[in-house]
Amino acid sequence: MDKQLLKQILRDNQQEVVRYRIEPREFKFDAFPCCVLVGVRRAGKSYMLYQRIQQLLGEGKLWDEMLYLNFEDERLENFTAEDFNRLLECHQEMYGKRPMLFLDEIQNIGRWEKFARRMADAGYTIYITGSNAKMLSGEINTTLGGRFLTSEVYPYSFKEYANVHGVSLLPNDLLSTEGRSAAVRCFNEYLHDGGLPASALLPAKRDYLSSVFQKIYLGDIIARNGITNVAGIRVLIRKIAESVCRPISFNRMNNLLSSVGGRLSLATTIKYVEHCEEAWLLMRLRNYAACLADKESNCKYYFIDNGILNLFLIDKDSMLLENLVALQLLRKYGHDVDNERVFFYNENFEVDFYIPEEELAIQVCYSLRDEETLNRELDALKKLPKRHECRRRIILTFDEETSFTDLHGTIEVIPCWKWMLG
Repeated sequence: MDKQLLKQILRDNQQEVVRYRIEPREFKFDAFPCCVLVGVRRAGKSYMLYQRIQQLLGEGKLWDEMLYLNFEDERLENFTAEDFNRLLECHQEMYGKRPMLFLDEIQNIGRWEKFARRMADAGYTIYITGSNAKMLSGEINTTLGGRFLTSEVYPYSFKEYANVHGVSLLPNDLLSTEGRSAAVRCFNEYLHDGGLPASALLPAKRDYLSSVFQKIYLGDIIARNGITNVAGIRVLIRKIAESVCRPISFNRMNNLLSSVGGRLSLATTIKYVEHCEEAWLLMRLRNYAACLADKESNCKYYFIDNGILNLFLIDKDSMLLENLVALQLLRKYGHDVDNERVFFYNENFEVDFYIPEEELAIQVCYSLRDEETLNRELDALKKLPKRHECRRRIILTFDEETSFTDLHGTIEVIPCWKWMLG
C-alpha cells in the first residue's frame, strides 16, 4: 500500500478516537501486554480500544507512542499481510518511536496471526480485536503460542445499560417504590432492545438493530463464506430464533431448510450453523446429560443480543428472558468450546441451565402464577439433586420473588433483573 495513504489513515483514526465520547464499561485490561478482544460486530470492541487509548492519553502518553488502525476502513481494502511492516515504517517515519499497537477488526487481513506473534516475540504491547470466532480456533491459538490473553466482549450487561440511562441500581435506591419501578422499567427495555452500545440511547432502535443484523448476515456470514443460498440461511436463522429455549437437532434443521430452500445436505446445514457461530450471532449450549454424539448434534442455540433476537419474535417475552440469562451466564463463565462451563440438562426432564463447577441449577420462567407452570419448574429442580450435586437452585422470573423448600434445601425464586446485579 501507498505509505502516504497509510499515514493519512493513521491520522484520521487518531482524530476519531479522541473525538469519541466514552462511557466507561465493566471491563479491565489485564497487565498482560498482548490482548485479543473477540465478539460480535458492534458489541463494543472498538469502544474498549478507544477507552484504553483515552486512558493512556489521560496518563500523559502521546500518539507518538501509540498506533491505532481500524481495518474496517474501506481505504484498507487492498491491505495484505505484507503491508504490516510498511505500517510500522509509517509510524517510525512520522514519530521516530516504537509504538503500542491497537489493531481493530484484524480478522479482515489474512495471516494476521503470524504478524501478531512476531510483534509479541519482539516485545511489543499489542491489542487486537476481531469479529470472528475462528480467532479462538486451535490453529490460530497454536500460532499465537500462549503469547496473547483472549477476552470476550459482549453487549452491555444490565448494570451497564442502566448506567448509560442514568438509572440507579444502588441497594438503598432500590428500596423505594420509585427506585424499584425505574429499575424494572429499565430492565424491560433491556429485555426487548438488547445491549448493543450504539443502540442504547437511540429513540428508534429497531432500524439500527436491523442494519447490524444485515451487516452480520450479509457480510460476516454470506460474503465471507461465499454462500450462494442466501434465502436458505436466512430461513435457518429465523427457525433457530423460533426455537430458542428448545434443543434443536441438525437433522430437524436440515429438514426445515430443505422444505423451503431446496434440497440441502446435512453437511451443508451444519456448515451454515457453524458460520453463524463464527460470526458470533449464535452461541451454542450442549446437554450435560447427553452422550458425545448428542452433545454435538442436539444443542440449544441462543442469540448474542436480545435486540437482534427480537427482530424475529412477536410477544415471546419468555424466550427473550431465557436468552438474556444465557448471555449473562456466558458473560460470567466464558464461551470456550474446549473448556465449557455452562450447559443445559435434559434426560427425562429438563433444567434450563446447569453449571457443574458451581453446582448451580437455573430455571427461567417469565411468571409462576400458573400452577401447572410452577409445578413443572419446581419438579425439574427437585429431580436434579438426585443425579448431580446442586448447592444452589434458582428460578428466575421477570419480577416475582419467593422461595420453596424440599428435602434438598431451598429453591429460590428471584427476579431476573435483581439476579443480574449479583
